[in-house]
Amino acid sequence: MAVEILIPYWGDPALMKEAVNSVLAQTSDQWRLTIVDDAYPSLEIRDWIAELDHPRIAYHRKPVNEGLVANFRTTVGMATEPLLVNLGSDDRLLPNYVEEILRVHAQFPQASMIQPGVRVIDEDGNESLPLADRVKQRLVRPRGHGPQVLSGEALVANLLTGNWLYWPSIAFRTDRIQSVDFREEYAIVLDLALIVDLLAQGDVLVTTPKVCFEYRRHSASASSLDLLDGRRFAGDRHYFAAAAAQARALGWRRAEMAARLRLTARAHALTLLPEAVRTHDTRGVRTVLRHAFGA
Repeated sequence: MAVEILIPYWGDPALMKEAVNSVLAQTSDQWRLTIVDDAYPSLEIRDWIAELDHPRIAYHRKPVNEGLVANFRTTVGMATEPLLVNLGSDDRLLPNYVEEILRVHAQFPQASMIQPGVRVIDEDGNESLPLADRVKQRLVRPRGHGPQVLSGEALVANLLTGNWLYWPSIAFRTDRIQSVDFREEYAIVLDLALIVDLLAQGDVLVTTPKVCFEYRRHSASASSLDLLDGRRFAGDRHYFAAAAAQARALGWRRAEMAARLRLTARAHALTLLPEAVRTHDTRGVRTVLRHAFGA
């Protein structure tokens, strides 16, 4: 058995090389790497992969850019190994990633998803723990020692309160992720929507505390609020309203309430308010307040 590592590529070639090198550094050779280049303007990665000439690395380049949702569909559809992970082109596996995923899968073969321990890094590769990640890891994520088997309404309600998962680090059973589709209308929260759809079908998530993945969180100044035209928050509200209806149809009242409250999403909006006020961004203030206190 091998883990199929898929990289839907678009981005900084230097960070992409770090991602690929982290795959090459695995302690287990039970992996295959497939790169789908979404017509990134530079051909540097294409040429570099050709130079590597590695028997377990495949490279495909799209003739035109199709966007992230389409590229996720492409990579997932290409997978043939029993387990897959959609590695971000700026993230890094630690050397024990494949070994740990295969170990947990052997112990919990019923699990559709495996969430390993994650270390957050900044754009320079240094360990970092911004506020959003502190909330995820210390307040929202279910607490416990050792592997945890999570499923059903309790997990969905938890994730709709605050999504503590790290999508690029999650290993999926290929047959299960291929049984659902990425919902284009929820592109802003694409990962959460797909995971909730799986859980609504009765799928199971297993977490392991062993850290074997580095998730890159690029720093961004709160002054970038002037780029926020409301679409991201509107996309959040659109999805949470649909998730509430989905939970209601399943009779999951606790999950429905969590979707309606969307507590951490509202709290995140409020963290942007001081900068909007300081910079006299009245549109930003209205956007933040609507998301924080609106229905």
